[in-house]
Amino acid sequence: MEALLYDKLNSAVKCKLCGFRCTINSGKRGLCGVRENRNGILYTLVYGKAISYAIDPIEKKPLFHFHPGSLAFSLATVGCNFRCIFCDNWCISQDREVKGEDLSPEKIVEMAKIYGCKCISYTYTEPTIFFEYAYDTAKLAHREGIYNTFVTNGYMTPEAIELINGYLDAATVDFKGSGDPEFYRKFCKVYDTEPIYQALIEMKHKSIFIEITNLIVTGGGDSKEAFIRLMKWIVDELGDSVPIHILRYFPSYMYKSPSPSVKLLEEFWKIAKQHGLKYVYLGNVPGHEYEHTYCPSCGNIIIRRIGFEILDIKLKGKRCAYCDYEINIII
Repeated sequence: MEALLYDKLNSAVKCKLCGFRCTINSGKRGLCGVRENRNGILYTLVYGKAISYAIDPIEKKPLFHFHPGSLAFSLATVGCNFRCIFCDNWCISQDREVKGEDLSPEKIVEMAKIYGCKCISYTYTEPTIFFEYAYDTAKLAHREGIYNTFVTNGYMTPEAIELINGYLDAATVDFKGSGDPEFYRKFCKVYDTEPIYQALIEMKHKSIFIEITNLIVTGGGDSKEAFIRLMKWIVDELGDSVPIHILRYFPSYMYKSPSPSVKLLEEFWKIAKQHGLKYVYLGNVPGHEYEHTYCPSCGNIIIRRIGFEILDIKLKGKRCAYCDYEINIII
C-alpha cells in the first residue's frame, strides 16, 4: 500500500511520518525498516499485518485516567524507529522481516466489539511506523463508538498528529531515561529528542488526552538531574495534572544491568510530587502504595489498584467522592 506523508525527490523520497524524516533512495527502506521506496513511491510494508494482538486492561498501557477499568484491543506490527538496547518487546520491534497475520481494520473493529473493548490501543511496537494501518482502523473504530489510543515513543511529526487528529483520543508517551539526550544517543540511537517535546505540545493543542511514562534505567537512565528537568518541562508546558508513571526497568534484550531499587523509584516519585505533579505513579512494582490514585485535595485514595487490576473507585463522575475535587480523568 502506498504510504501517507512523504514528498517525492526525483527517485528518492522524504518521509514525513516521524522525527527522523528519512530521505530514502529507491530500493531502500527507512530507519523503521517497514517503509520502502519503490521507484519513487513510498510504500508501507506492514499494512494489515498484525504481529501481535490481545485484549488488555486499559491500565496496562498504562492509562490510569482514561476510562479506568475498561478493556483495550491491543494491536502491533513488526518494526520500530528506535533501537533501544533494553527493549522488552525487541523480538517484534526490532524484527525486519515483514510478517504477521492478515487482519483488516474491519476485522479489528469487529473483534473489539465482540470482546467488549472500549478502545483500540496501537501498542507493543511503535504505532507511528504502522500509521496507515492505525489510521484506517481508528476511523472505523470511531464510527462504532470505540476510542483509539497510541502507546508511543513520541517521535511523531506535527504532520502525522494533524492527520490523525479527531481519531486519536489518548496517547501514552514513553520517555526513557527522563528524556536525557545523551542517554537517547547511547541507548536508543536517537540523536535529537526535540521532536518528542514538539509532539507532546501538538497533542495538547489538539486536546488528545496525555499520560506520560518514564523508564528509569540503571547505569545511565537514572539521573535525578535529567528527571527534574523533565518534570519542570511537563509542568510548564503540559500542566501539573498530566498523569506520570515512573517505571522500573528490567534487564532485557542486549542490556543486562540490574533493575533500579524500589527505594530509588520512591525518591523519583517524591521529586515529581515536590515539583507539583498531582498524579504520580510507580509502575512495574505490583502492590506498591503508589499504584493508587490519590485525590490532590483531600489525599484520600479514590482509585485503589494492584498491578493492572482496579479494586475500588471512589468517584462521583469526575469528582472525588470525599471532597468533590474535580479529577483530571475521562470516564
